[in-house]
Amino acid sequence: MHIIGIHLSISGGLHLALEKAKKLDVQAVQIFLKNTNRWNSKPYSDDAIKKFLAVRLSVPGLRIFAHAGYLVNLAGSGEKHKKSINSLSDEMNRAAELGIEYVVLHPGSHGANGNHYGIERAADTLNRIFDKNQKTKILLETTAGQGSSIGYRFDQLRTIIDKTSYSNMLGICLDTCHVFAAGYDITTKKTYSATMAEFNDILGIKILKLIHVNDSKRECGSRIDRHEHIGKGYIGTRGFACILNDPKLKAIPMILETPKFDDDEADKMNLKKIRSLLR
Repeated sequence: MHIIGIHLSISGGLHLALEKAKKLDVQAVQIFLKNTNRWNSKPYSDDAIKKFLAVRLSVPGLRIFAHAGYLVNLAGSGEKHKKSINSLSDEMNRAAELGIEYVVLHPGSHGANGNHYGIERAADTLNRIFDKNQKTKILLETTAGQGSSIGYRFDQLRTIIDKTSYSNMLGICLDTCHVFAAGYDITTKKTYSATMAEFNDILGIKILKLIHVNDSKRECGSRIDRHEHIGKGYIGTRGFACILNDPKLKAIPMILETPKFDDDEADKMNLKKIRSLLR
């Protein structure tokens, strides 16, 4: 059975995201671990952790992933870089408290320093973090290449991993919108197969631990990160049918990060579309 899930809010309590996952009948969920726009947050209370773990027991088999806050920049410099190290270390500790194996992370932005600097900086930062904390693994997410972000080519991610001393603590999260925007066409069987063959040659399918399933509001190669509802963007249903029915990916959790409405209707709509494409 495919492992399909959604990114859900922790507003009101960590455990509520798991309750919502149960209600939506999904097999996986992704959450933020704290406010994404703040460097610091209060530690979890014992009660919050107990509630989370209790609800988790009521949803056996649910795969849970965490996504790091948007302020974290492994490839940055100065005071913000120091804050990034502290913030990511905190999130890894929070994930360990909740029994979450992976934290998904954008590799970062080099500013005006160039890709080489950004890649070297990201790898060095990961080494510094893992030197002190090996409780939680990190999934480097493919990016769209917007602005000065790194990680939009498979070889960039390969280099970051190879330059760390902790490849066993790292995996990859492939975001469909991001790779498409970065220039990897996945809209037909032929182009999808070529993209995944390149991914396998450079990174290896075994390192792929999570897929973010998002359509794209912008065209292939735009390098603009804008998520769209499944089938309503430039990737389209034909592209997602290739992804969803690839036997090599069947065991890999797929998380929707598509736009939300004020209620659950957008999530239900996208789940229905995804499930209709499964063969």
